[in-house]
Amino acid sequence: MSVVQRLGAGWLLDHLSFISRSGYETHGSLVHPPRGALHPCDPAAHATACASGDDPAPGGAVELEGRRGKTRYVFREEFFDVFKPHIEAAAPERLFSINKHDYEDQANVPLLKRKRKCVFNQGELDALEYHTKIRKLIWEGTLHLVQEGLKSGFLHCTTAKLDCSKNVVPGPIGCGLAELCERAKQFPAINDSDHEAIRAIDDETFISEQDLHSCVIENNSSCAKMIMLMGQKYLVPPRSSFLLSDISCLQPLLNYKKKYDVIVMDPPWENKSVKRSNRYGYLSSWQIKQIPVLALAAPNCLVVTWVTNRQKHLRFVKEELYPHWSVKTLAEWHWVKITRSGEFVFPLDSSHKKPYEVLVLGRVQGSVEEALRKSEEVLPIPDHKLIVSVPCSLHSHKPPLTEVLAEFVKPDAERLELFARNLQPGWTSWGNEVLKFQHIDYFTVLQDEN
Repeated sequence: MSVVQRLGAGWLLDHLSFISRSGYETHGSLVHPPRGALHPCDPAAHATACASGDDPAPGGAVELEGRRGKTRYVFREEFFDVFKPHIEAAAPERLFSINKHDYEDQANVPLLKRKRKCVFNQGELDALEYHTKIRKLIWEGTLHLVQEGLKSGFLHCTTAKLDCSKNVVPGPIGCGLAELCERAKQFPAINDSDHEAIRAIDDETFISEQDLHSCVIENNSSCAKMIMLMGQKYLVPPRSSFLLSDISCLQPLLNYKKKYDVIVMDPPWENKSVKRSNRYGYLSSWQIKQIPVLALAAPNCLVVTWVTNRQKHLRFVKEELYPHWSVKTLAEWHWVKITRSGEFVFPLDSSHKKPYEVLVLGRVQGSVEEALRKSEEVLPIPDHKLIVSVPCSLHSHKPPLTEVLAEFVKPDAERLELFARNLQPGWTSWGNEVLKFQHIDYFTVLQDEN
């Protein structure tokens, strides 16, 4: 379970627990691919479904001593070792202090104006106005959830010196998935009528690199599977499926012929910081509008979009993007990031970065009769809810929404995540870095039985 506490204000989540309890246990014969099927330096390398984490051995497919392998993996805890704020807040802005003096009054503390030589531009003024409207909601809701987290022992308020030696984020892990998607465009065109839309991972099937980009890959088993791509190992959780491609190669997802009751997306929004750092690619507003959401959505589909704190993007989603997709905006939620002791990771009133991000929720609009029938099956979407969690130190690893959204969709809902960077049980995931956080180096072996 990812939900630690549920209150009227929202949910306190345990992101790490959700990943580690997602069934990352591999079973099956330890089989290697035949000679030439994979080589770390071979541009035409293949991906193979493999039930073990061992490196491919030369020669034909072999079973190691005829044994069955059973290995359990958990996500590395140090990626969630956020012990202290990235920027320390001034005393009046502290969400929680050891003495807990007068914390009830802090929700109404006036915003601190920063000194600067030039006036605010319009974007900054819009952001300040929005922050002023939601500040009390963020403060009070987070405070209540943090207090419950401290009572339960999930959060730990301590003045002891914490060992942060582990809290080091490694450099890039795995092969360049986005670059791999670009290279896949050089493959010969495939006739959709002759090509299967789905490839299932099993211990006997070898999946080519071209397959990864031209069809949806499924793991329908109750255990995790290991695939190898360009000499790198990636874990695929049970009951999950994915398509590794960029926005120009979405047709395999449409060929999958599934209609989704939930669509969550985290678009790579364009901004100055991204342009300067060249850390990852971004899409223009026009490109995001071209995503065929209506072709993927079931009637009354719940659409959830992660939005940065730029008001330009928030207005675009509500005023242009959702209307373009026939989606009616129903609510704005906020993901609030805290440390393991319950502090905001950034001061709430920081002019540099805010400790929260926005989610815009809406539903695809159909006929009135259909909407009424569907609305009777699930609860209405409430506005102004908080999702509070300790964030992963890996860039853009968002908290899981499966349990949070469960009461607002039918039990057997089909779920899709667009621009995903990881996989989840019960979800179809798409993106040009969809396997990024599935790399074996992000996990550690908890138990190995042979």
